[in-house]
Amino acid sequence: MTIEPQYQHHIDLKKKQGLTPLGVEKSAAWHTDPRRLLFVLSRYKFVAKMLSGMDRVLEVGCGDGWPLRMVLQEVKNVHGIDIDPVFIDDIKERLDPQWPFTFAVHDILKSPVKPPFDAAFSLDVLEHIRKEDEQRFLKNIVDSLTDKGVAIFGTPSLASQQHASPLSKAGHVNCKDAADLKRLLTGYFDHVFIFSMNDEVVHTGYYPMAQYLLALCTGIRQR
Repeated sequence: MTIEPQYQHHIDLKKKQGLTPLGVEKSAAWHTDPRRLLFVLSRYKFVAKMLSGMDRVLEVGCGDGWPLRMVLQEVKNVHGIDIDPVFIDDIKERLDPQWPFTFAVHDILKSPVKPPFDAAFSLDVLEHIRKEDEQRFLKNIVDSLTDKGVAIFGTPSLASQQHASPLSKAGHVNCKDAADLKRLLTGYFDHVFIFSMNDEVVHTGYYPMAQYLLALCTGIRQR
């Protein structure tokens, strides 16, 4: 028994179902840069709050899916896709029936995802998409949405890259500043709201000093 009785629940839960493992990505972050987990979870909290009450939500580039529980606290259904089968296999190994969501291997550059979703979000993916592919990337996401669908995109800022670690920068071929990000997204949405992010704090501050950019998009333009 624990000294304070309210903590006995934790011990009982451990005995009943064991400890919850991190995903393959997030476990690596915990070993190499624990702060990164805080930053990632803060981004997912932003998504969860912005999409609160939505029915069907799509995540493009879900990775190991570990932070999705935060979104599931606010929305009814989540479908995660990733181009890499390694991450989808990792999700299968850790799936908890108390936090159900669907997932699949899918390359968004090849086709949209059916059925249409009320919202989509994609964190830390756009910077990995080559500039010549970014229009197809966005069009297929938009074509995965209902006519009233909304979208959220998160990406490291271009200015932050001079301070980023080699591991963090790996695969980054298309980072943008706030103006370029808004210009790109307004080709597909009537309204694009850009937020700055430094570490775990989301704010409306000076874009050139932002480490990370979050774009909330509404009003799909003519398909």
